[in-house]
Amino acid sequence: MGKQQKVAMEIAVQEFNHLSCSKLVLKIKNSKGISTQAVAAIDLAQNEEVIAIIGTITHNEATLASEINKKIKNIPILSLTSPAAPRRELLSPLLPYFIQMGNDISLHIQCIAAIVGEFKWQKVTPIYELNNGISSDLAILIGLSYTLQLVSSEIDSYLALPPLSTLSDPKSMIEHKLNKLKRKSNRVFLIVQSSLEMANLVFEKAKQMGMMEKGYVWVIPEGVAGLLDSVNSSVIFNMQGAIGFKTHHIEMSETFRQFKFKYRRRFALEYTEEESIDPSIFAVLSYDATWTIAQAAKKLQGRFSQEEFSEKILSSDFEGLSGKTSSRKGKLQESPTFSIINVIGKSYIELAFWSPVIGFSKNLVRHQLMEVTVNNDSTGVMGVVHWPGGLLSVPNGWTNSSNEARLLKIGVPAQGAFNQFVNVTYDQSRNSTSITGFSIDVFKAAVKRLPYHLPYVFVPFHGSYDEMVEQVHKKEFDAAVGDTEIMAYRYRLVEFTQPYVESGLDMVVTEDKSKQTWMVWKAFRKEMWLMMVAMHIFVGFVIWFIEREVNAELKGLGAMLWFLVTVIFYAHREPIRSPVARAVLGPWLFVIFIITTSFGSSLTTMMTISQLEPSVLDIQTLQRTNAMVGCNGNSFIVRYLIEVLKFKPENIRRINSISDYPAAFENKDIKAAFFVAPHAKVFLAKYSCKGFIKAGNTFKLGGFGFVGSSPLCHYSIMTCMVFPKSNTLAADISEALLTMIESGETEQLEKVMLSTASCSPSDSDENVGLGFQPFLGLFYICGTIAGLGLLYAMMCLVVKNVETLMTHIQVPLAQLRRIWRLTNTFLAQSYSKLQLRRRISPAIETRNAEETESNREQNPAIVELNVIMVPHAS
Repeated sequence: MGKQQKVAMEIAVQEFNHLSCSKLVLKIKNSKGISTQAVAAIDLAQNEEVIAIIGTITHNEATLASEINKKIKNIPILSLTSPAAPRRELLSPLLPYFIQMGNDISLHIQCIAAIVGEFKWQKVTPIYELNNGISSDLAILIGLSYTLQLVSSEIDSYLALPPLSTLSDPKSMIEHKLNKLKRKSNRVFLIVQSSLEMANLVFEKAKQMGMMEKGYVWVIPEGVAGLLDSVNSSVIFNMQGAIGFKTHHIEMSETFRQFKFKYRRRFALEYTEEESIDPSIFAVLSYDATWTIAQAAKKLQGRFSQEEFSEKILSSDFEGLSGKTSSRKGKLQESPTFSIINVIGKSYIELAFWSPVIGFSKNLVRHQLMEVTVNNDSTGVMGVVHWPGGLLSVPNGWTNSSNEARLLKIGVPAQGAFNQFVNVTYDQSRNSTSITGFSIDVFKAAVKRLPYHLPYVFVPFHGSYDEMVEQVHKKEFDAAVGDTEIMAYRYRLVEFTQPYVESGLDMVVTEDKSKQTWMVWKAFRKEMWLMMVAMHIFVGFVIWFIEREVNAELKGLGAMLWFLVTVIFYAHREPIRSPVARAVLGPWLFVIFIITTSFGSSLTTMMTISQLEPSVLDIQTLQRTNAMVGCNGNSFIVRYLIEVLKFKPENIRRINSISDYPAAFENKDIKAAFFVAPHAKVFLAKYSCKGFIKAGNTFKLGGFGFVGSSPLCHYSIMTCMVFPKSNTLAADISEALLTMIESGETEQLEKVMLSTASCSPSDSDENVGLGFQPFLGLFYICGTIAGLGLLYAMMCLVVKNVETLMTHIQVPLAQLRRIWRLTNTFLAQSYSKLQLRRRISPAIETRNAEETESNREQNPAIVELNVIMVPHAS
């Protein structure tokens, strides 16, 4: 970097001396290391009696030099480096004329954080070269940590490298440090502060150690990226895939083209061994800093004091190659714009631009500037980035383990009641264990969507689900995969992924078959049956009434009733002779055909899809009757039934296999069974045709998820995977699961799981059967025709048989008159006899009384004997 700055300053002095009567003399002092910057400044001020100092001296070094040599206090110092720590105000009583030409380090930190936020890396590892200032190094970490929090990221670890000039064997030291980083899980490395030489050694060793392969991320600062135009090809080769930022300056202006031409020619003459001779941003800043001094000298025109010259420097304001240069308050006033670059091929490409004012942009031209707030929302302006190893997708920035031989130990439940989700089988002949199921398929599909390789091995766990979660919490397992429900008490111990199956607690009972006997009558509703019977009798009566005079086979009432029965099945043998009767019967036969077809269809549907009701309607009925209920003994359901739903422990039976539930229902051991919703789907898919049905409401639960012992997922209400606390794998798995859910892959896997079932779950509907509304038009037509036919037959009958009808009427009337006369005669005779009997009865009664009295006087003994015998006989 010193060579470029020297050539650029020489060009500026040469241009000024050529245009002005005043002459500038450039005194160059090689500091030969960062630690001697203050000594070089003292030497220039004391021995060379310079009027201004330009160099890579820091504010702390200049302060130290001013304390040793008081003359430095009044000399303008133009620092070309970025300050090692953010400063609100660079002007101080000790250094009133210190001007910071380099960008503030806080802007570098903001740009790095913006890049991290753009790609949503959750953890990073800063790498920086120490700068002989403990307080400034800590300030960098503190500032970076705070800014990263604004983009939802944090520092995982950091690497502090000693100054390169202090190391006897830098390569061994760097290899040792990088080995420590490689053993960690984080793969995002931010070089916050470093010299080009140190950065080159770091990338050289990283490439040798395989840390420039797929999955790694390297971000380089302006101090390195700004020099890529002037480094040899070996440096570019070691940095392939790295991204970084450099100060953007307009290279298309005529002034810059002239400077670039002079620079390339002069640099090639002085340093023939260098491959690249393009000016970097540091050369441009050196050129502008020299011209700042030249402009101040030109404005004073002649002799001037040191204080006047220093004040003129401090108030300088002109347009330089790097942009508008203003030195008020001791630093450049214009906010810089950084080019985001990607090292690829023999050089680099520009991806986007960033500034603290407009943020990321593809185009520098903005009609409306707005203050940007650092956030974690991706703008998507970067486009395609070529990452280390040739990866084109954004690296995750994290791996489970740096040791490729280590596998994730993932526990799976070996004693689950539903092996459709996790099925653990052991083959003794091959001495191998096979683990399959819906949950396993979902996990494998999610792992395939990860942007990095994840080695793992399934380990069967013979215990309850709560015990398996506890093992993850104790770090015995790295994670757990299966049909594990998300519960609050489990979430306190571990983290869950995004649920991959919605869940809840369902109650399954047997169907109520008491109404099955009369299912046939439900094919039609009651009003339909009444309408059909009434219409059928009416049409039959009309046909009988028309045919009875001309058809001997339809004269009697019994014949009419039999005709009504046989006509339903088109089996009537009685010929219909009257055209009117045929006109009535034809539409009705068509109606019978439509109704019988609809009846068959409705009854078939009802018999195919059960319309029965559950035998137990709700949980309150079970609790009121102290009924026994069943559930999976290894799951949380037992605890949930006791603590939440308030079932008595003695009324809960633990069932550990899906095939044991039907037998428990059949033997009356349980009245209801409780399943999580995914298990209920499987059970009903397999056994609903045997008379099982879901009853009551669904109790909402967390869902199925994968479990882990570090922060791997965010809580959600469904079914997911379990991981330990504080691990980013859960977030990656969750993102993969969401992608699977949105693409329908999870739903397809669930359909495959349920495809082996032989029957479907039953759904109960109200108002089953067909009403008469669909047939109302047919009924209306047939009724109208039958009514007209009846009216016509009655009119014909009346016209044809008027005389006969009158004769029939007169004969009954004559008979009625005769009956009336006989009745009157009979009543008159009866009345005469009754009167005669009334006159004779009193005389006879008197005579009989006298005879009785006379007999009593003549035969007293007999009378007494009779009196005695009568009671004896009784």
